[in-house]
Amino acid sequence: MTTQSITSTIPPLTDLQVEREVTQFLYLEAEYLDETRYLDWYNTFLSSDLEYVVPTRTTRERKPGGSEFHDVSHHWRDTHGSMLVRVNRLLTDHAWAEDPASRTKRVVTNIRVQELGPGEVFARSYLTLYRSQWDTTGYDLIMAERQDNLRKEDGQWRLTRRRVLLAHTVLGTPNLGVFL
Repeated sequence: MTTQSITSTIPPLTDLQVEREVTQFLYLEAEYLDETRYLDWYNTFLSSDLEYVVPTRTTRERKPGGSEFHDVSHHWRDTHGSMLVRVNRLLTDHAWAEDPASRTKRVVTNIRVQELGPGEVFARSYLTLYRSQWDTTGYDLIMAERQDNLRKEDGQWRLTRRRVLLAHTVLGTPNLGVFL
């Protein structure tokens, strides 16, 4: 499935019920992740044909049609299967970057929803992720735009593709051991 994008013009109005369902989906997803309910998150929110990418970003001079994001270099490039490996690893004693588990709070805002067809939508949102570990005053603050494709499967929305565009070219966190 290819990524759809909302153009700079105002997209056609989305059915308010669909917009509300997608918004609640994104809020509930954030809650599951903040509560470290990773297996529940995996089983509830992710489609079996998932593609989850976090491309790297570089600083470039402005050029028409140019992009700061690379589709050849990624922080993450996962499928449904590789995401299960990540989730299962977090449930073991071998996830050293997450021992102790990070305390996180995700703020999802600026949600824009565009219907692509029956039971399919493209949603853009902004993510602010607060993350701390141990008993210190230090914390990470990660900002990103998320571009999500969702599909209704058995009456429930499922994430089929997520592209996370980090606001950072250099991450100030020692690892990306949490889901965005």
